[in-house]
Formats: sequence, structure tokens, C-alpha cells
Amino acid sequence: MDTIHRFLFEDLDIHGGIVRLGPAWRSMCNVRHYAPATRNLLGELAAVTTLIGSHLKTPGRVRFQLQGTGPVSLLVMDCDEQLRLRGMARSSLEEAAPFLTKEIRSEAFSPGRSAESPRGVSTFLAPAATGAPPTAKDLLGDGQLMLTLQTAKGEPYQSLVPNDGDTMAQIFEHYLTQSEQLASRLWLAADGETACGLFLQKLPDADLRDIDGWNRIEQLASTVTASELALPAETLLTRLFNQENIRLYPARNVTWHCPRDEEKIRNLLLTMGRDEVADMLEDAQEIAISDEICGHEYRFGPEIIDELFPPTGRSLH
Repeated sequence: MDTIHRFLFEDLDIHGGIVRLGPAWRSMCNVRHYAPATRNLLGELAAVTTLIGSHLKTPGRVRFQLQGTGPVSLLVMDCDEQLRLRGMARSSLEEAAPFLTKEIRSEAFSPGRSAESPRGVSTFLAPAATGAPPTAKDLLGDGQLMLTLQTAKGEPYQSLVPNDGDTMAQIFEHYLTQSEQLASRLWLAADGETACGLFLQKLPDADLRDIDGWNRIEQLASTVTASELALPAETLLTRLFNQENIRLYPARNVTWHCPRDEEKIRNLLLTMGRDEVADMLEDAQEIAISDEICGHEYRFGPEIIDELFPPTGRSLH
């Protein structure tokens, strides 16, 4: 079920995509125990990152990072050209696990920091007036969305925009309209089982093909429900746009990709030097390094010093 389909309204010059994540999304969730509100927001980010990442033409990686002042202080999701996803959230809605050993974090494994809510259990109340579930705006508060695009050539490209919108879909509609100068619409939904999305974008010649085409397609798409977003792509498109001529392209598979990489961690310790590693072990029996994005933890005892920095032999005369 972990697939993305791209499609084209052949008579209208409008294109789009449908993403449906199941096992890959559940594997990502199983790494941590997120509160439902945090989990669902991260799932919507996973869906939209997949939609945007599917446009990568050469080896590279696109990362989206949302920081805010609300109970969800950080969301990170990235996707490479092979549609391999990884991501995480920081939130005060969950109880933080205590750290029993000395811990360090590397920028290679820990996303950019923001002001975090105090550790512990927090209670988030939905808006009392409506009894509605919290929106992305409620959860993130004021903040910003950062895109980082890393390719094999040159330095990473970064852009920064405010978290402008009440929902994750509105935040990214604003971002896409600003960055691509093309009208774009998104419908996103996520729960503990699936993370799904529908994307539409108006291409430059759309009005020349049909002056009412974009308005008509947008209104039809706006009738979609969260449960319908989880339908197979062909079924969903037929249900929403049964009078339109649509070309559906073959599906591409999406995976959650977070293998352990102890060699990278050892190289990190090597760059720190023997003295700094030894100092860290003076106060604790072991060093624990957390890979926040993938949820792995790497632990090293005093033996790591001689493994990484072999003692120099004595010269005999």
C-alpha cells in the first residue's frame, strides 16, 4: 500500500498526485509512542513530503522541518529520490523517557533545535468553543517551515517561510504557491494506520485549455473525505472526477528507511578526539548517542577509547 501515483488531467493542463502510506508509516510510528495529535500531524507531513519528494530527478534528499512555539515544537521529515522516508517529532504531549546515562547529540543525527516545552506530561485541550480536535496551528503555534534540498552537486539549498495556515495542507499550499508560483491544493489525512494525501496543481496553460477547469476540479476535490483518501488511486480519481479524462501513471513504492549505522557514530567520536571522549566517560559508565530521527540509540563503554584510539607502543632501545 505504500505508493504514490502521479496523474494528469489531459484536457485541462492540471496535474497531481495521490500518496497512500500504510506499513511504512506504521513502522515509523512504532519507533516512538506519540500522542494521537502529534502522530497524525507527523503523518500528514509524511504524506506531503512524499508528494514533493517524488519530483526529485537526481540523487538527493528533500527535508522539511517545522518549528513552533506550541506543544509540538518540532516536526522533521525527509525523503530521497528512491522515496525512502524518515522523520520524527518533538512534543510535550508525550512523557519524555528519562535518560539514565550521559547523552550527546550530533547535528548529523539531531535536527535543528528550537525552544522546547518542559519535559514531562502535558495536557492539550482542544478549542472549547467548538469541541473540535486541535489544528496544526493549535499544535505548532507560531513558527516557520524550512526546506533543505541536498543534491550530489554543490551546497544544500534552503528556504524559510512562516507556518502560514491553520492546517498542514494550508501551510504547504502557501509554501508551494510562493515557491513555484502555481496554484496548488492539498488534502491530507493520517491516523495510526495510514497517512494519505491528494495533491493538485494548476499548470501555466490551464486557463487556455479550459477557463473554468481549475475551479471545477478544485470544487470536486474539496468533497473528498479522510476515509476516501485511503482508497486505491484509480477508485478515488473515478469517484471524484468521473467526467474527466485522466491519465494515471504507474505507482512508485515508498519505504521507511532507518537502518542502524554504528560506523557513522564511531566516526563522529573519532572527530571529537580521545581526550573529549575520555572526559565524557569520567562522569558516566557509558556514552549514549541518540539518533533522534530514526529512534536508534548507540551505547559505548570505556573500551571504546582503546578501540578508536589504540595506545601508542613503547620504543625499545
